[in-house]
Amino acid sequence: MDIALLGRLSEASGPPGAEDRVREIVRERLAAVADRVDELAMGCLDGVRAPAGPGAGRLMLAAHMDEIGLMVTHVDDRGFVKFIPLGGWDARTLVGERVLVHGRDDLIGIVGTTPVHLLDEAARSKAPTMDDLTIDLGLTAGRAQELVRKGDVATRLRSLIPLGDLVTGKALDDRVGLYVMLEALRTAGPSRMEVHATATAQEEVGLRGARTAAHRIAPDVAVAIDTCPADDGPGTPKSGPSTRLGDGVAIRVMDGSAIGHRGLVDLLITLAGERGIPHQLHVSDKGGTDTASLQMAGPGAIAGCISIPTRYVHTGVEACHPDDVDAAVALTAGLIEEAHRILAAA
Repeated sequence: MDIALLGRLSEASGPPGAEDRVREIVRERLAAVADRVDELAMGCLDGVRAPAGPGAGRLMLAAHMDEIGLMVTHVDDRGFVKFIPLGGWDARTLVGERVLVHGRDDLIGIVGTTPVHLLDEAARSKAPTMDDLTIDLGLTAGRAQELVRKGDVATRLRSLIPLGDLVTGKALDDRVGLYVMLEALRTAGPSRMEVHATATAQEEVGLRGARTAAHRIAPDVAVAIDTCPADDGPGTPKSGPSTRLGDGVAIRVMDGSAIGHRGLVDLLITLAGERGIPHQLHVSDKGGTDTASLQMAGPGAIAGCISIPTRYVHTGVEACHPDDVDAAVALTAGLIEEAHRILAAA
């Protein structure tokens, strides 16, 4: 695994609607491995590779650039920044975090709430909500109001680091998916299909960019590449159906937004077996990925999802196993080479 590339992607700030810094990293990498790079509506990027020989349709890979973030509603008369969430936050995980506020300048802030020493007994037993939190920039009210305005955005500030056998950091949802897509396109052999490696925008607020991108590209086969919750962390079952770190790439059969095309799921399982790629199946009635938009945009597509099992999703310490990441790269590269088989079987 190229830890330096994954670190660049993870540490870059890119909340929904403000993915610019991530997009520039992706543009640089796509330009090196695609025949052309198109900028689509909503800021999505599409790296296009022509088919080898007679074309056999279009394959679209999609990984989203955005991470959950915050949007400023106002700066109060003491200089504290109030905000609303962009995406699915658990407010408990934000208390005490460092954040980067994109104001007139980049500003480091800390997320604070009422100290425990000032809470009564009833308040101590309640989890904080977003309304209880504020960003402290360490500035006077006048200076804070000069540098930050309504609509500015903020994201967590966190480095990617090793954690035992794992790597941990912010925004692995879905920078690890971007990494897998970029590395698979770099390492894959020729494809009989026209390949579109699409970095999508605004997934965390409604799978929006993928919908417009898929409508334009009109893929025959479309695969989202995203994380899935690992069922082996604190509070999860010790036995039974699960998705575990270190057991390989996860092939999504179903989640809360989409049911993977059965033929595509079977092809991914077959490819993993043929190539000796460790893999597992993810079945859930919760969560969702760009798959739903890929499946239903325009005339629709044969759609599914390749996932990287991840602990602590939507926190600042998301964690995944490098072996699973490498397996996801290998499976995605295999799909690029062999996706035409699903059309031949259809």
